[in-house]
Amino acid sequence: MDINGFIHHALKEDIGEGDHTSIACIPQKTNGKAQLKVKENCVIAGVALAEKIFRQVSSLSKFSLKIPDGKIAKKGDVAFEIEGNAREILSAERLVLNCMQRMSGIATITYKMVEEIKGTKAKILDTRKTTPNFRVMEKWAVKIGGGENHRFGLFDMILIKDNHIDLSGGISNALTSVKNYVAGNKNIANIKIEIEARSIQDIKEILDSGGVNRILLDNFSIDQTREAVKIIDHTVETESSGNITIENIRAYAECGVDFISVGALTHSSKSIDLSLKATF
Repeated sequence: MDINGFIHHALKEDIGEGDHTSIACIPQKTNGKAQLKVKENCVIAGVALAEKIFRQVSSLSKFSLKIPDGKIAKKGDVAFEIEGNAREILSAERLVLNCMQRMSGIATITYKMVEEIKGTKAKILDTRKTTPNFRVMEKWAVKIGGGENHRFGLFDMILIKDNHIDLSGGISNALTSVKNYVAGNKNIANIKIEIEARSIQDIKEILDSGGVNRILLDNFSIDQTREAVKIIDHTVETESSGNITIENIRAYAECGVDFISVGALTHSSKSIDLSLKATF
């Protein structure tokens, strides 16, 4: 779903047949102003989306940017001001806050992890562990926080995981089938292939089979990761994943992996406290 489509459906879900509270309380032509107030320190994210939401609710609204996406915001800061029809501002309020609180939380934890591994070659990746129909915004927030996006969905990369391996009869069988599939499908001739390894022996079998772009080191200890990177020796890309935290992420990065994927960026981030307050 594209961003405009998401906004349309989200507003329809929330407003339905009408915002009865705002209609009942506020005269139709009342003009209003409001500020997006930051109530805790964070990396702000979703400001550009907020403007799109207000524009879809009312093309006549005036949006004044104060803090752009990706900047550090402190408690008490104002990220933007909005002026327009008061009913329309209030009808968009909750969608704006829900999106920005979630996106700012994701951007903030991503930023912290990116800062934690500075000076290493590793890049922070998100995963597909996202909220259904909100993946575009969550991955957008990861980028705002300084991370990189992994595959967007099942269609833009081949990632052979443990269940694929087990259900196809092992690593060699899985890789042979994938290589034959790609060779027979011109539409995905350049698609990247990644495969999960669960042990050092798996890595050796993968390297013997060949034909992959990246090996996913799943739930490897730091010592195992260091050994795996040495065995792979830059012949393919390496990615660490599984039980990665802010406390241990630098140790994994210092093993020499190319990427570290962190599902917690999107499935466990804490929403940031923000509010939209009317001004007079």
